[in-house]
Amino acid sequence: MTDSSLQTWLDQHGLVLSVLWDPLDRSRLLEGLGLTLGMALTCGVASLLIGALGVAAQHSPRPWLRGLVNGYVALWRSTPLLVQLFFLYFGVGALLPLTVGEDGSPVRLLGGTGWAMIAIALYSGAFQVEALRAGIDAVPQGIREAAAALGLQGPALWRHILLPLALRNSLPALGNNLVQTLKATSVAYAVAAPELLYAANRIWADRFNVGEMMQVLLVTWLLLIGTCSWLLGRLEARLQLPGREAANGR
Repeated sequence: MTDSSLQTWLDQHGLVLSVLWDPLDRSRLLEGLGLTLGMALTCGVASLLIGALGVAAQHSPRPWLRGLVNGYVALWRSTPLLVQLFFLYFGVGALLPLTVGEDGSPVRLLGGTGWAMIAIALYSGAFQVEALRAGIDAVPQGIREAAAALGLQGPALWRHILLPLALRNSLPALGNNLVQTLKATSVAYAVAAPELLYAANRIWADRFNVGEMMQVLLVTWLLLIGTCSWLLGRLEARLQLPGREAANGR
């Protein structure tokens, strides 16, 4: 079926699904989807890195470092993501110097997409710190003592023993936080980052097809979240600690 015949059939049924027959609308939606996936991947990796560094700092012998991380976790977990994004974009962003755009006009040093990624990574990282902390607390004391007997301590103990075990202990919580990170990318719409929701908004503003685009958004997000959850479930099953399944079955 050609684009024109598809358009005619959809019009006959009262459906303005221009993303199916209009190349421009389709490309705008796909570009928004690509940015959403790119943001989710970047923020997910960054949040895991923040979580690993944060939980290591929580076990530091330096009180000021532990207090700094605990304060960050408490602040970022206790305030809405949208408020954090506005604070960074309008508050911190206003303090940065402007640069000159291609047309000679002043532009922000960091745009909405960049600030959205920073806000989402910091927000998700706070939850990953707590997930990894619980995973480390679940590492048996006997394993720590055995590692110490073998001469492992300090960074080597964290790199080879504690963090690998904590990651596997925390996989369900970490996976849930990564799914939340994917969903959190939609707040970037508030600062005009051209992600999936923003792209859909541009389309329905031109086509006056809010109902149809809302259905497209719902189906797209269901597919994204479903695929992400399935992949994380497979990863969790593959990396499950030996004996955990038997213990859960008792």
